[in-house]
Amino acid sequence: MKDYDETISFLGQWGRFQQIVFFLLCASIMPNGFGALSVVFLTAVPSHHCLVPEVNLTQDWRNAIIPREVVNGKQELSRCSRYRLDVVRNLSAQGFIPGRDVNLTDLEQEGCVDGWSYSKDIYESTIVTEFDLVCGDQWKQPFTTTIFYLGFLAGSFFSGQLSDRFGRKPVLFITMALQTIFTFSEMFSPSWTVFSILIFFNGLGHNSNYVSGFVLGAEILTGKVRVLFSTMGVCLGFAIGYMLLPLFAYFLKDWKSLLLGVSLSGLLYIPFWWFIPESLRWLLSQGRVEEAEAIVRKAAKMNKVEAPQVIFEDYSAYADETKTDPKNHHNIFDLLRTRNIRNMTLILCLVWVTINAGYYGLSLNTSRLHADPYISCFLSAAVEVPAYVSSWLSLRYLPRRLSVICTMLMAGMSLYFIQLVPQSLSELAVALEMLGKYSLTTGIALMYAYTAELYPTVLRNTATGTCTTVSRVGTCVVPFVLLLGDYFRYMPYIILGSLSVVSAFATLFLPESFGRPLPQTIQEMQRRQRMRCPFITRKENSKSTVLFESQL
Repeated sequence: MKDYDETISFLGQWGRFQQIVFFLLCASIMPNGFGALSVVFLTAVPSHHCLVPEVNLTQDWRNAIIPREVVNGKQELSRCSRYRLDVVRNLSAQGFIPGRDVNLTDLEQEGCVDGWSYSKDIYESTIVTEFDLVCGDQWKQPFTTTIFYLGFLAGSFFSGQLSDRFGRKPVLFITMALQTIFTFSEMFSPSWTVFSILIFFNGLGHNSNYVSGFVLGAEILTGKVRVLFSTMGVCLGFAIGYMLLPLFAYFLKDWKSLLLGVSLSGLLYIPFWWFIPESLRWLLSQGRVEEAEAIVRKAAKMNKVEAPQVIFEDYSAYADETKTDPKNHHNIFDLLRTRNIRNMTLILCLVWVTINAGYYGLSLNTSRLHADPYISCFLSAAVEVPAYVSSWLSLRYLPRRLSVICTMLMAGMSLYFIQLVPQSLSELAVALEMLGKYSLTTGIALMYAYTAELYPTVLRNTATGTCTTVSRVGTCVVPFVLLLGDYFRYMPYIILGSLSVVSAFATLFLPESFGRPLPQTIQEMQRRQRMRCPFITRKENSKSTVLFESQL
């Protein structure tokens, strides 16, 4: 039987059929861009202090009732305490003037028993103002983001299995509907607990939608168009959606309005069902040859080419190829079975966790980055476009290991240098953070290709899925890393920068894959790709080198 790509080569690579599939699938990824990072604005914390009820106080005492404290070298109103209202009211009634007749530091303080007053200079409302996720409940703010990304983690487990069972197209549209419905439902949350449950299922749909769309495009498109879609198309679709997020948030400053705008945009994708076909490869693997041929004949008509009378000949041979011999079945434990593969898997998981933690850490930090969070978010999104272009060029012309090491070191150094920038040069700090975001975004795109190239065919899908799933652990933890910035402003940068540098040095011990054929079996990978530091020179009579490699 002819190869699949050869079988449908008469369609060409860039006809009208392929163009429709390419652009519609890229567009289907856009909701992931503005939905996956909408938590930047949904969970933003406006300036706040204890609410002072309407009681009989002089203006001097009303201005002085909130204590002042030093935060990051600046004096600010206390967020979680005030001077005892009954004491202040008595002092005000007696005509005492704060600071002159009364030493404020001697007054007893109390918590915000009457609630909080939130600034509306930037945000009309967020879930923080709606459910008072401050002070004693401050931990709920980053935990909300963590719950959202736990949904992503769960989606990584189930999306592949569901699309293998029921097809790429149904799972793509069901998960798009899932994220639309749950995003809309979040508006009516009566409590933080209900909101957290809904946002978990929202995250579940987001990641499943992305994976299903990616796989569907990779299986329908062929040749260079498939490579372009996998490396640039889906990434730019995500980046464009990300850039639309601050535009939505700027005009919809109330959190419920923002959710409404994001959810209603999902309705625009309903007509896509009639234009995006099912994966031909999946249909053939299920024995549904007639459906596959019908799609190909329709594509031939759209591309104005003539289809052969019989398109998929000798399908039984193809079906036999797609079946897996139980004796040769491989699973996740094969990634840990031998020392060589185990060490390589652990290093790759470290790099994946670091890159995802850094990427989402800097993305979620945009609300604190600049006086205008909308501009900060747009810059953070816009910098991804040149990053994806850079990764595409690197994959074509540069060694994989060198590219990953350089991007990780660039990210680490730029994050380290932020703490050295004086506060008067805030623009330079923003530029360094954007450089770090550029480097980490480039690294994510590189790691997808690098990971797939290192493993043999029998383990490639399992290994890639495992690494990307483990990477979500970094995504789930990073909101609490950012919370450390409330205690020491530069701590998140130090942690993320240190992880980047450590990962860069760990990558030295990974094998190179650039310009080499993909390994087909585990034995072939072990023969051709020994893990060693590039600074250790191979010599025929070097006992140390022989001993090092014999241990692997």
